[in-house]
Order: sequence, then structure tokens, then C-alpha cells
Amino acid sequence: MSAETDAVSTSAYSSPAKSLGDPGITPLSPSHIVKDSDADDAVEQLFLVVVAIDFGTTSSGYAYSFTKEPECIHVMRRWEGGDPGVSNQKTPTTILLTPERKFHSFGYAARDFYHDLDPTESKHWLYFEKFKMKLHTTGNLTMETDLTAANGKKVKALEIFAYALQFFKEQALKELSDQGGSDFENTEVRWVITVPAIWKQPAKQFMRQAAYKAGMASPENPEQLIIALEPEAASIYCRKLRLHQMIDLSSRAPVNGYSPSDTIGTGFTQGKEHVRRNRQSRTFMVENVIGEIWSELEEGDRYIVVDSGGGTVDMTVHQIRLPEGHLKELYKATGGPYGSLGVDYEFEKLLCKIFGEDFIEQFKIKRPAAWVDLMIAFESRKRAAAPDRTNPLNITLPFSFIDYYKKFRGHSVEHALRKSNVDFVKWSSQGMLRMSPDAMNALFKPTIDQIVQHLSEVFDKPEVTNVKFLFLVGGFAESPLLQQAVQSAFGSRCRVIIPQDVGLTILKGAVLFGLDPAVIKVRRSPLTYGVGVLNRFVEGKHPPEKLLVKDGTRWCTDVFDKFISADQSVALGETVTRSYTPAKPSQLVIVINIYSSEQDNVSFITEPGVKKCGTLRLDLTGTDASVPNRREIKTLMQFGDTEIKAMAVDVATSKSVKIHRVFLLTATAALSGHHRCFM
Repeated sequence: MSAETDAVSTSAYSSPAKSLGDPGITPLSPSHIVKDSDADDAVEQLFLVVVAIDFGTTSSGYAYSFTKEPECIHVMRRWEGGDPGVSNQKTPTTILLTPERKFHSFGYAARDFYHDLDPTESKHWLYFEKFKMKLHTTGNLTMETDLTAANGKKVKALEIFAYALQFFKEQALKELSDQGGSDFENTEVRWVITVPAIWKQPAKQFMRQAAYKAGMASPENPEQLIIALEPEAASIYCRKLRLHQMIDLSSRAPVNGYSPSDTIGTGFTQGKEHVRRNRQSRTFMVENVIGEIWSELEEGDRYIVVDSGGGTVDMTVHQIRLPEGHLKELYKATGGPYGSLGVDYEFEKLLCKIFGEDFIEQFKIKRPAAWVDLMIAFESRKRAAAPDRTNPLNITLPFSFIDYYKKFRGHSVEHALRKSNVDFVKWSSQGMLRMSPDAMNALFKPTIDQIVQHLSEVFDKPEVTNVKFLFLVGGFAESPLLQQAVQSAFGSRCRVIIPQDVGLTILKGAVLFGLDPAVIKVRRSPLTYGVGVLNRFVEGKHPPEKLLVKDGTRWCTDVFDKFISADQSVALGETVTRSYTPAKPSQLVIVINIYSSEQDNVSFITEPGVKKCGTLRLDLTGTDASVPNRREIKTLMQFGDTEIKAMAVDVATSKSVKIHRVFLLTATAALSGHHRCFM
């Protein structure tokens, strides 16, 4: 059977087994689940340092820790550039390619260079920002998925992500080499890349492929790279918190010297100042003890981590397991695209309302660098929004906006504002949009309402009763408006805690996760997984359209043989094993297709929502002819990690194939031979 035929997709109306003439496999034995002892006994590769990259929608950064000094986490050196009113511990997730599509720069350097280009020149350069959201919003993500630059040109997403990761790899290795006085080799580093917990498996696999392309790790050495889930990383760091490292929004007594009335907004700013003053070295001490807040937690206590970033907000519910303080996931990660970008979209809608959608669309295409400038000006004012603010917020309009509007409409920006009937936004004679605090707060409202609504739904789940703490983390958690909304909605149910330096929580937690990946012991499966098989046809039980007669045997085709159900609890390293036999004894190529579904009860692979997500192809040509008639093919899937692994073994010959990381289909998602890796 050719690789081409293996990759034919299934629809609800076609039977893959019938259309392919695939002899298929049939179950040989009932399933059993084992705790994989090999997971613990595997020879642990020795790395000198763990480097974690927090690849965010709006900003990114890295931190590292030497394995001999795990209590010291070093945050990357300061970047050139930065904006007034915006903390520049991390750098914007922006990338610039030359007109020849070669990598030019990343972060502030990319943004500032692009901004300084002459408009006639800048339209040939390819500038990308906020591109990480494409991985969340693309339903059929492949290696061929494109990203669109500010000038409208398209580039393969895989190339852009690989360029970005390569940039971080080179920066981190250079810093490590400068610090150590000699060249640091990539082989000495274990890399950790953070992704939202709500991402589907293809997006996680895509990130791994981009890292391979960037030279961080390889399919032959996949363990050098760990994919960490953002809220889990935050959860791991929150375990270490001391009282002076957090703000308790629920507290009635002063925390860290601030009374509750100061806590939202002003106390937070003072807290950040306190941290900033102590941050000259960029080294954070993580005491090798359980933090004070953690010491209040008892066996079985539950807490929720809300990771609110630029693009997504995702939430995980964890339960503490003593004595080691291991974590158990109680409810599968949930969330959605409710990040702070939503506030930017509301601002864009406001501009469209005032100046016209046609003008804004044209301005973005004709003056892309000036549009970026305008959004930077908005970003710093966005961070100044607070519940008790009374004075207006001024947003500078770039000169080219004012000039282009006059050419486009034939009248002034000031005239447009007077005519627009948009209250709360006025024109100031200094060339600024003057927004009242109410107008700014209104831009936050839809996004914050979605977060509170989603959290309410999570709190109503039976698994989420008696939550002790809610940890609010991520860059958007710095917003006093979001802090107040979460505290007023949930402060009566649990204590709302915000770590100091909240934007770095995930980064530091990801380093700790890289040092000890086994800290999360139990997770929830986000999907139902299984394989497509043939079963003996039973009259009255199986639908007649599934009947397939082969060599006198009546088979029911397209049966979904379930390995694990959505939201099922799985321990770290837990393996589900099934035994199959070829439906036709003379078969020499065994193809096992792996499928997933968000539904729990799945009977057939042709049902709506069932997706093919990987293929194991075992080529048995050239094996000894004396193998038994009913050949046993063992199929194993390992769960409980942030990614899933699958393997098929021919018991008689010990020949095997592996998929190291399920699942991102390519056109040639089949493989053969001995110990070959998938993709």
C-alpha cells in the first residue's frame, strides 16, 4: 500500500476501509492500562542548563537555570529599546524579514527598524506581529499554513516560528557563553517552550517542528525539548511563593505593607517598584522549600490558575498531593481567545466608528509602520487604565495618520471626531485623541466579561468545588481593571492571589518544570483517542452500510477502538496497550490510523468531528516466514505528558515503529522500517 493511499482523509459519508481496499486490523485481546516503568527508568540525559522560552502573543522572553544551581533562575539580559510606560523585561513578539524574505531582526530592533524605513521602502519589507494566535485559530493547521505580513505578503508560518526560536536560541547561547567565558554548546541545553494549555495537539506538534527547524533539538533526540503548558508552569512557580512575593487581593490585613484599599493598582505598582529595585542582577532565588502560601494547603486542597496573556486566557484546576507537593489536574484545561488583544480590537473598532472602516483598512495597508506606531501609543495608555482613574488618557496620532486622513476624506481629523457622535473621545490641540477613563474602561469590558463568564462556568463544575486559591498570572493580570473584576466576582469563593512580577511567572515556572518535568503527576486527556479497526459483523448490532465481505469473512468497517476518553484522568507515563492482528494473514504492511474526537462516545471513525491525527505504518517485508498465522501487533499509546507518544510492535519479530509526538498530519504521514521516527 502506498503512502499516498494511507493519507486519504475520512469524511462522514465515505468508508475509508471500503474506498482503500485496506485489509485493516482487528482486535486480538482486551485492552489493559499499565504504568510505564520505563518512563521512570529511562536514562536521563544530563544537561548543564535548562533554558525556558515564553513565546507569547504580544511579548516573549527567556530565562535559565544551571542544573547544579536549581534555586537560581536568571532572566535574560535587558533588551535594547522599550517604550515609556511599558516594562521591557521581555521583548515584543515581532519579527522583520528583508524584501528577499531573509531574517533581519526580532523584538524592539525589528519594530524600530521597520518604523524608521521610508514608506516607499517599508512596503517591501515583511513585518509580523501577534502571529502566535494563528496557531490557536487555524482549525486545519499543517506545515504549509501561511502567515500574512503587515504589507499583505504571505510566508510559511513554520519559517517564521523557526526564525523566532532560532533568534532566542542564539541569544541564550551567546549569553551563556559570555557568562561562562567559553562557547556553550546546544547539546548542553535542555530547552523548554511554553504553549497555552488549550492548544490542540497539532499546534503543540507544530511548535516542536519549528524548534527542530531552529536546531534546538531533533527527531532523533526529542527529549532535549520539552513543551510546557503555560498555566501549569505558573502553577509550579506559585508553589514557591513567599508572602513578600505576592499580592493577596482578598486580604483584609495589609500585605507587604499595603492596605487592601491600595492593593488594586497603586499597591501593585509599588510592589513592582520594590521588585524592580531588587532586580539589578536579573537573578531570582527560588528557595528549595514550599512557600508560605503553599504551607496553608493540605492534602487534597484545590486551586485554580488563570493565565491571562496577550492572545489567550487559559485555566487549569490543580489539587495538591502531599508529601512531595506533586500536582494533579482535576479538570481539563479550558479557556479561549480572551487575551488583552481583545482590547486592541475594541480600540480598532472605535477608530473605524470615528474615521470609517474604509479609511482604517487603507491606512493599515498604505502606512503599515504608522499603524504599528499608533498601536504602540495605545498600548502604553492601555496600561494606565484603572478602575478609580479620573483624568483622561491621551493617545498621540502619528502625523501620517492626520495627513493621510485629510488626503483620503478631504477634511480634518478634528472634523471627523466632531461629526462621529462618539462621546468620551475628544480632539486635543496637541494632536492627540483624548479618551475619558469611562471610554477606556469600555474597551476592556467585552474581554473582561468573557473571562469572568468563562471562570463562572468553570467554578460551576462539580470537580471545581471548594477551591482555596485563585492565582491570576500572565501579562494581562497586571491590569487593575481585570484584577478588580476577578476579585469582585470570585473573592467571596476563594482567595485571589497575584504573584509579584506577574508577567514573568510563567517563564520562571517553565524553568522549574524543565528541571523536574515529573512534578505534574496526573493530567486530564483533552480528547478521546482511538484507532480504526475491523470487527466481525454482527447482524442487528452493526449498521448494514458498514458491512464489508472479504475472502468470505463478514467485517464491520470503520470501528473506532477507543484508547482513552476525553477528560479521563491519566497518570504521568500511563500507557494503554491494545493487541491487533491483520484481518488478512498474508498482509505484510500493517497500517494503524490514530483518530481523535472531542466527543466521549464514538463508535465509528466516520462520525462528525472525528479527525485522523497520526499513522503508524509497520512494514513486515523481509521478516521470517515462520511467524505464527495470527500475527500479534501490539499498539501502545502513552498519555499523561504534555504531548502523546504512540508505538506499534510486531511481537514475533520485535520490529517496531514510533510516533514520538502525536499529532500533525503531513501529506506523507506514513513510515516504514525499523525504529524510524514520525515526521
